[in-house]
Amino acid sequence: MDVGDWKLEICGGGHSQRACSECLLSGNDESMTAAGPQQARRPWFRPSLTTQIMIGLVVGGVIGWLRPDWGNAVYFLRDIFINLIKSIIAPLVFSTIVAGIAGAGALRKVGRMGIKALIYFEIVTTAALIIGLAVVNFIKPGAGVTLVATNIDAIKTIEQSHPKTFVETIVHVFPSSVIDAMVRGDVLQIVAFSVLFALAVSAIGERGKPIIRAMESLAQIMFKFTNYVMMFAPIGVGAAMAHTIGTQGPGVLVNLGKLIGSLYLALVIFILSIFGLVIWIARIPLRQFVRAVREPAALAFATTSSESALPKAMESMERFGVPSHIVGFVMPTG
Repeated sequence: MDVGDWKLEICGGGHSQRACSECLLSGNDESMTAAGPQQARRPWFRPSLTTQIMIGLVVGGVIGWLRPDWGNAVYFLRDIFINLIKSIIAPLVFSTIVAGIAGAGALRKVGRMGIKALIYFEIVTTAALIIGLAVVNFIKPGAGVTLVATNIDAIKTIEQSHPKTFVETIVHVFPSSVIDAMVRGDVLQIVAFSVLFALAVSAIGERGKPIIRAMESLAQIMFKFTNYVMMFAPIGVGAAMAHTIGTQGPGVLVNLGKLIGSLYLALVIFILSIFGLVIWIARIPLRQFVRAVREPAALAFATTSSESALPKAMESMERFGVPSHIVGFVMPTG
């Protein structure tokens, strides 16, 4: 299947041929499980990450409901999980972009890929805004809901802030210190520096090969590190839910049910209409794509943070067959 600048050859299990080879060599049983009935299947007592996260949500909610003090006591586990996720992003984005662009020699494609990505982001974001506004104005989910301010200083800061101008936004993209950008977790600045660094590495030819090999190794290490952190995901998600229910009570779910329902109605409409159209145009195999994104989607849903799902999403897309330089550039930018 030809999709834009990359070609995807899907195996029986929904992975690219390249990804399947890597999975087989690494002993990853997930790809072998999907490949067919002749392959080893995941034992019933070892559920998928998606199932584990959902179990963590339910268990955390029950703990927060029955023992609110326990819910407050375990909140630090959520902070540990989020901090570990944030620690992955900078080295993972940097290594995948440098290894992908410099290693593949895709210099001419960088500009074209960036323009396509920006156009896509603009169109999809505009469509999302239109759908969201339509649903909100039709259902009016905020009517009758009283939100209590818990951090007055934060609210005042938001009120005093103002949107950046176009020039300020462009200037902000380029960091004065990449170390500072990594410390602050400014993904856009990390992407900008990584692309320029990759172009410089590619420009020096053979002398840049050691850097490329080092970045490829670092990317593989960070993907393995991501797998280790994901083992902690159900606990971190459960702790977050336990704290929410423990501090605000189960009634918060009922009181905001209409608001939450409106949100997910808008998401369903957006996914079926916009993403469905994109999948149809690009001829992406739907079942394999859903299998690839279900774990990152469940993680983003449970933590209410797309940042926490980024490392797992990048790993899933590479396994799906998307070239690393596209994954490393497009996903963090989006």
